Amino acid sequence: MKLLNTNIIFPLIITALISSVNAQTLEELLQKGDNYYLEFNHQRALETYLFADSLYLSNWELMWKVSRANVDLAEKMPQETGEEEDAKKAAFEKALFYADSSVKLAPDEAEAYVRRAIASGKISLFEGIFSSIGSVNDVREDSEKSIELGNGGNFTQALAHYILGRAHYKVCEKAYLLRLPLGLGWGDMEDSIHELEIAVKLRPNFRMFYLALAKSYIEENEFTKAKENLLLVEKAPFVDEDDEKVLEEAKELLILVDEELQL
Repeated sequence: MKLLNTNIIFPLIITALISSVNAQTLEELLQKGDNYYLEFNHQRALETYLFADSLYLSNWELMWKVSRANVDLAEKMPQETGEEEDAKKAAFEKALFYADSSVKLAPDEAEAYVRRAIASGKISLFEGIFSSIGSVNDVREDSEKSIELGNGGNFTQALAHYILGRAHYKVCEKAYLLRLPLGLGWGDMEDSIHELEIAVKLRPNFRMFYLALAKSYIEENEFTKAKENLLLVEKAPFVDEDDEKVLEEAKELLILVDEELQL
């Protein structure tokens, strides 16, 4: 009887130990990829996440991080030739595929919808917003779904509000009566400002958010508020690889805003 118990218990212990090691290894690989991401080494981050995916299939967190890495790489890809344009678009489409996989694996996780909204948004911007209306509407739906779920932490929710605010802003670049027949009548600058103000509250000291909010204020001729946010861009710390470009754009806009305030 003792031998029987040993034969049953020992394999269970071994299985538990193996499972524990595997779980820890997945965490280590995720952390390694995240460290590369924080260093803006997106190629190594992508390679690390894909390696982890080969060992641990169907992990929703890996899926959205692979999507993020593809977006980060695609944004830096040139598009001077037709071949380069095709490669860049393919990278964004790959990002969308992985983000969609994340949503299917974890339909109750806001982060997955945020990443799908980002990928759809990049494709829409690449093709032209009014040439990819389906993608624009997908951005809106996924960002709203993420906000509805309300999980993922402050930065995830801030991103969702930022994406939705920017979607309203971009759609409003075309006059209402021209975009209404296209199914884009939902775009509204007041909604853009509202969403971006929430993003800033959820994640202060983030240059990209301040700049986006300032642009929306400018569209509504609220130049004093726009200036306040442009000045906050300067004060915010460097945390994103594009922060220097954001700062340069903010400085250029500040000159124009000052001119408007002096009229």
